[in-house]
Amino acid sequence: MKKILSISVGSSSRDHTARHTFLSEECEISRQGTDGDFEKAIQRYADLDGKVDAFGVGGLEFYLRIDQKRWYFRDVARIRRVVMVSKIGDGNGVKGILERRAFQALEKHLNEKENKTLQGMPALITTAVERFGMAEAMMDAGLDLTFGDFMFALGLPIAVRKVSTVRLLGHLLLPIITQMPFSWFYALGSEQDKPPQPKWDKYYKQATVLGGDFIQIRQYMPNDLAGKIIVTNTTTSKNVDELKKRNLHILVTTTPRLEGHSFGTNVMEATLLALMDKPQSEVTDKDFLDLIEQIPLEPNIEVLNP
Repeated sequence: MKKILSISVGSSSRDHTARHTFLSEECEISRQGTDGDFEKAIQRYADLDGKVDAFGVGGLEFYLRIDQKRWYFRDVARIRRVVMVSKIGDGNGVKGILERRAFQALEKHLNEKENKTLQGMPALITTAVERFGMAEAMMDAGLDLTFGDFMFALGLPIAVRKVSTVRLLGHLLLPIITQMPFSWFYALGSEQDKPPQPKWDKYYKQATVLGGDFIQIRQYMPNDLAGKIIVTNTTTSKNVDELKKRNLHILVTTTPRLEGHSFGTNVMEATLLALMDKPQSEVTDKDFLDLIEQIPLEPNIEVLNP
């Protein structure tokens, strides 16, 4: 059995363990949160290195990218230094592939089930600088996109309409942001469990499709999400119930739901690495894509309120 463990600096209330068979290989997949304790996460990586086939890095990322340019987080680099034996993935290796496949699957669903298309549909992405791959997938899907980076990352009431502005913002801010504590820009630990505090209502209401990290979407979401579609990553069964009560139409997660929980892309990347019979240093983008299609690793599309 392959053992995959995601160690997250997020809330332990989102912990989950599931067993699933991929290509005849049984996998035990676990997510363990440290409630915002970065030092505890580092120690856990060090203690369990070599005792699991692959680690997922949850709640953090090794780097952010704009196009092909990467900026690495100074804090998160410490994790790479303590993991010497097990394979390790933060999601960046597969995120773009899975996000693109999610929007393609959503387009097919809307075409076949509702006689609709994503083309021209108003959409909001919380932070394109953080999830540039998703922004690319949303633009390729033909969505009329608003970028919420100033609002969701900096708390400023400024909506961005041009991807050129996002690129400029990324090149200006990412060299600075990635040298600062990760917790300054992202809710960690118990902060993730707080009830939503509705904000930026105008932009939520304007958008039919909401894309981005679920913690960010949930943080400011309104009480009524009727007719809306959320495309995101990790959600628990409790999150699904919450969204259903708020009248959300469709929930799409870029990863499949395993025993009621959609694990993050870091978990899926770690699982794929564990299934590959080659050193991580030799793994290519094509290896990820081939294995994703071979399984196949499909997004989860759930109609919560018809």
